[in-house]
This record gives sequence, structure tokens and C-alpha cells, in this order.
Amino acid sequence: MVVCVCNAIREREVREAARDGACSTGQAYRALGCQLKCGQCVPFAREIIKEERAAA
Repeated sequence: MVVCVCNAIREREVREAARDGACSTGQAYRALGCQLKCGQCVPFAREIIKEERAAA
């Protein structure tokens, strides 16, 4: 599933970034070589990161 249309970031990529240590949306996007743009994806990306960090 696409999380961020602006950067073409998929859910699996956000999950991987979170597993690699990203604790915020900004950190995850930087780890993926991107930056936040419109912000529509932030709530969904935060939830994904929260889930992955809780499972760690």
C-alpha cells in the first residue's frame, strides 16, 4: 500500500525504516532519502511506526 503519494513511499518501506530505528515520520523519510511534503501521509505513517516500534 502507498503511504506517501508525494514521495511514492510504500508501507513496507516505512515499516523497514521503523525497524531500523526511525522513531518519527521525519526520521523514517530521511532514512528513505525523502522529506515530508504535503503532510497528508503523516497520521498513517506515524501509526505504522508506532506499531513497528511496539513490536520491537
